[in-house]
Amino acid sequence: MGARGRVVGVDRVALDPPLENANTVSFVGDMEDAKVHEKILQHLDGACDVLLSDAAPKLTGVREVDRAAEERLLEAVERLLPLLLKKEGDLLVKLLECPEAQNFQRRMRGLFASAKTVQAEGTRKGSSERYLLAKGYRPAALGD
Repeated sequence: MGARGRVVGVDRVALDPPLENANTVSFVGDMEDAKVHEKILQHLDGACDVLLSDAAPKLTGVREVDRAAEERLLEAVERLLPLLLKKEGDLLVKLLECPEAQNFQRRMRGLFASAKTVQAEGTRKGSSERYLLAKGYRPAALGD
């Protein structure tokens, strides 16, 4: 991130130990809360080059409930794009295998120059967890 870069992190629980970097801020919040979006903007002091979301719903084992929670998180990330991400910026977002994630991927492919799914090397075998890596944000694709 360099000397002038900035990282802003949000999680539902506080980091322990707290981060000790002048260019890094973390706070407790819920990505679905619009007030959290405002707080991120305040800390960023402008749009960002990369939006990274490693958020995942707390799974209940009830398919419909888990899918709805995944969809809400992905929609929260999608709402943040025009607020936080610079033109030509990149997105890396965690996905769980479900139709809602597939719909999200389709929408993102329309907003970015390229988008592909990747799986982290450390992902356990059989996991439905993967990431969407989207590059070259095109806000004009939003109809502006």
